[in-house]
Amino acid sequence: MRDKIAKYIFFSCAIFSIFAIFGILFYLCNTSIPAFREIGIFNLLFGTVWAPDKEFLAPSDKFGLLPMILSSLCVSFGALLVGGLGGVFTAVFLVRFAPKRIKAPLTAAINFLSGIPSIMFGFFGMVVVVKLLSIISPSGSGYGMLACIIILSMMILPTVTSISKNAIEAVPEEFYLGALALGATKEQAMFRVEIPAAKSGITAALLLGIGRAVGETMAIIMVAGNRAIMPTGLFSNIRTLTINMVMEMAYATDLHKQALIATGVVLMVFIILLNLLVSFYRRDRSHIKKTLFKRRMRSISFHPYDIDIDTPRRQGQLETILKYLAMVFCIMSLTSLVIIVVFIFIKGMGHISLDLLFGVSGNAGMTLRPAFISTIMLISLALTLALPIGIGAAIYLVEYSKRQNKIIKLVRLATEVLSGVPSIVFGLFGMIFFCEILGFGYSLLAGGLTLALTILPTIIRATEESLLAVKNSLREGSYALGARKAQTIFKVIIPVSIPGIITAIILSIGRMVGESAALIFTSGAVAYTPSFYDQPGSSFAVMMWMFSNEGLYINAAYATAAVLMIIVIVINISIAVLDSKLKKRRSQ
Repeated sequence: MRDKIAKYIFFSCAIFSIFAIFGILFYLCNTSIPAFREIGIFNLLFGTVWAPDKEFLAPSDKFGLLPMILSSLCVSFGALLVGGLGGVFTAVFLVRFAPKRIKAPLTAAINFLSGIPSIMFGFFGMVVVVKLLSIISPSGSGYGMLACIIILSMMILPTVTSISKNAIEAVPEEFYLGALALGATKEQAMFRVEIPAAKSGITAALLLGIGRAVGETMAIIMVAGNRAIMPTGLFSNIRTLTINMVMEMAYATDLHKQALIATGVVLMVFIILLNLLVSFYRRDRSHIKKTLFKRRMRSISFHPYDIDIDTPRRQGQLETILKYLAMVFCIMSLTSLVIIVVFIFIKGMGHISLDLLFGVSGNAGMTLRPAFISTIMLISLALTLALPIGIGAAIYLVEYSKRQNKIIKLVRLATEVLSGVPSIVFGLFGMIFFCEILGFGYSLLAGGLTLALTILPTIIRATEESLLAVKNSLREGSYALGARKAQTIFKVIIPVSIPGIITAIILSIGRMVGESAALIFTSGAVAYTPSFYDQPGSSFAVMMWMFSNEGLYINAAYATAAVLMIIVIVINISIAVLDSKLKKRRSQ
């Protein structure tokens, strides 16, 4: 009986992701239906004018999203061309060409770059990239599309690198060795055999990179110029879909507000389509890879015993060039990381003081004390809610589910989609459901509930990997001693998986510390210290945005960035230590 109850509880946790996705879609669509009806779907999507303040215009003429849609696509594909291509080449260098001595530090550095909060990229872009671009800009302003592309490229590069690296490493080693046996060089084996075999994984990485770029908000709002006009060039001021929602939601009412929420629906549909494509490319396609391997082996036209010994050398020139290109991209990635970290520390450390960290907010200035308290309260609430659900879902997926079960496939797809939902969409849902329908208003309660949804996929994934690493011999030994399944899970499997669960917690904390877009819509942006969850509050990232946005507290913004960077470094070190312990445990 207890086993059945435990199974039903774990199943309920597993299908929570499905309800979350449908709940987000339902409430966003339901709220935006009046806008679609009054404006018209075609007019909303293809209208070229966004002027909600012009009352003399008909709704169908003043709510057009085409400039924002084109701007979002331009910066996303521009970032994909630079950051996506750079990520793939960086992965190639890390897998085959990086010396063993520096391979682990390089990988750790790339992972660290992926953990930097988006608000810090935006701040770096505003104070450095924009100023540099203003030198070459025809208008003398560095704001615009090119600045967005540069910042987004830096943001998506580590994501594409990590997933592409995993995809290449997943290619069977005999592919590489077989190519070498046929006389191929290392470069030819990589670019003519391994890369094509890993094509599906690399494609999934690029699609995820596009999803990250399209859904980004706080980084590009600081460098875009934020004009709702059609993009005309690299230096033209633009406004993306996400920027449009953040800039106008605070004062929007009635049809204007519904049109902004409809913007979120358009963005959500696009993200879901991308995730479906990613899911397709992540399917097991081993038979395709084997066929591709045979074809690639036949296509290598040289042999170590060829009479013309210069033929392999000539055929390998392109691959050699690509090898050095991969090295260049890896150096560029590390350079961008070093520049950001050094710049923030140099600019910020000198402005950190006890008064800034722990002082009392007042008219004379601003302090980080509210951010400390608000962030701790938000993290505590979100983990309290998401951790048991995420662990329960992971347990069901690993211990109870069958791979071919349709419900389990739907759960996994829902988890993938939930992990790809932009923060701004979570914020819209939190504002509609928690703030308005449930009546919580702008509060830490609404922000914590929203954050619980954002970190749920992270907890599920990390915990699932930890559970899969538990040896089956432990399960079998427990059953042999007469333990029931629930007893085995709680007394054997979970205790062994504790390091992985702690890793999930740390990853979730890193995500929440850097979150800003979702919290602006739910917990608010205020400079005072909350006393309980029914009051608004500002996290570190939101406080940093407030400092830099107002322009009056730029030194405080630098200091906040330095504090946030220290937190990110501590989190990454903790993850690295725990991951090392997990690997040792798996090898035992």
